[in-house]
Amino acid sequence: MSGRTLSNGRYELETLPLARGGMGEVWLGRDTKLDREIAVKFIRFPDGTRDDEHIRRFVRESRITARLEHPGVPAVYDVGVDGDGRPFLVMQRIHGISIADLVAEQGALPIGWAAAIAAQVCAVLAAAHRASLVHRDLKPSNLMLEPDGRVKVLDFGLAVAPTLADFSKITHTGQPLGTPAYMAPEQVEANLSSPATDLYALGCTLHEMLSGEHVFTGSTSYSVMSKQVKETPPALRSIRAEVPPALEQLVLDLLEKKPQSRPASAEAVYDRLLPFAADLGPLPGVLDPPSTTSPVRLYAGVLSRVFAETTVVSSTSAGVSPQPTTAPPRQPEPAPQHERLNRSDLDRARSEAHELVRQSRYSQAAEVLTEAAGPASRAFGQTDRDVVSLRFELANVLFEGGDYRRAAPAYHDLAADLAAADATHTDLLLRCRLQEATCHALTGQTSQALRQLNDLLQDERQAYGDDDPRTLELRRQIGLLQLGAGQRQAAEQTLSTLLADLKRLREAGDPTTTEIADLLASLRRSR
Repeated sequence: MSGRTLSNGRYELETLPLARGGMGEVWLGRDTKLDREIAVKFIRFPDGTRDDEHIRRFVRESRITARLEHPGVPAVYDVGVDGDGRPFLVMQRIHGISIADLVAEQGALPIGWAAAIAAQVCAVLAAAHRASLVHRDLKPSNLMLEPDGRVKVLDFGLAVAPTLADFSKITHTGQPLGTPAYMAPEQVEANLSSPATDLYALGCTLHEMLSGEHVFTGSTSYSVMSKQVKETPPALRSIRAEVPPALEQLVLDLLEKKPQSRPASAEAVYDRLLPFAADLGPLPGVLDPPSTTSPVRLYAGVLSRVFAETTVVSSTSAGVSPQPTTAPPRQPEPAPQHERLNRSDLDRARSEAHELVRQSRYSQAAEVLTEAAGPASRAFGQTDRDVVSLRFELANVLFEGGDYRRAAPAYHDLAADLAAADATHTDLLLRCRLQEATCHALTGQTSQALRQLNDLLQDERQAYGDDDPRTLELRRQIGLLQLGAGQRQAAEQTLSTLLADLKRLREAGDPTTTEIADLLASLRRSR
């Protein structure tokens, strides 16, 4: 069976890969230590040569996605680097058929099954989005239907907890992140991905399951992406008359061009899909009547009754924490005797956290800094120099670890304390405000992020001047976020004035100037 082995012979791989793609390849195999089947994903280096930074980021992303524990996501078992220096991810092997193959074989799916598959995907997306993870390449080939009816969402191991800098960047392969037939307008135009981006891709997938056809087709990837940005999707009932009007409307809502016009959350979409997930009988050749009762369904059947009669908080607001209000700096409280520490304890905590970060162990690093931050604040005060440094490091570790929902209030609270203290922390204060807004942008709260960034721009202009690189970069980020939010006219105005200033200030051939010029030219061509 084995074509080669990895990690001192522990992982035996089959002779040929299961699949190859632009970002890497997938091999099936066996973990000889635990005697279980596995799937191994190798990530391809962008230019074909070893890249330590690429490996570091891959390890970071693998550890972020490994914390996503959900029955609808294959478990991550291990991560490593093979003898040729290529990073790999060891995951649970899934048996079943991809939704892409299912549609190719059977055409349009029964309405109940299409809704049931999409609803299971929503359950996975709800968990991912609460963890600040965006899939970015959701499509039928990344959905596996198992023999008992469960759906697994694949390739979260290749998803990214993105940074704001990713919004305007194309991958090193020269291709946008995503698959054209399922890419949202904001992915096409600004490379911006948020929870709403995954919902758009789900809309494309649901349309395909119900109709047997892509929403948009074209002779080239560019033509398909152009249609995603400009054209109105066809109504499902014009293709398949028996689709219920409410289900057709849900698909159209998911395919809205502006992210803020789509449903509020994956939970909200789940609620609208569930009434249609009925009559889930056999799918001949794929899901035959079971000869025995599925233990998984037995388990889920009882679980579905937990709190079934209890009123719960609206799902549309799930996962969104209220933002704290600005308050005066808190006065230090006397620390209990067992909590009292000195400044050398802070140094030790920072040193331990730095080593954990070096190993991409962000969750543990955050725990170390969190345990030190509370006692340090009580001992020395919220705005003590060393305490401020510790709090900023904690927020940064949360951010680097992709935990944007915890990072945002950490930056907010620190900025509020600095603003109320004195004027000696201007740079750090503005940096915290930028990072907080970035967290909101990365969790899909684009309107809030834009409000904060525009307020920040006025203060940066006052602090640094119009021509400072920090002010110019902030203007670029605002323009890209406007574009990703569907505010094309505002984005063109922001980026056009920025381009004029960049041409005035920088030499010909400057990469940022070229990037903005190309983006504006593309926007004008697509009008």
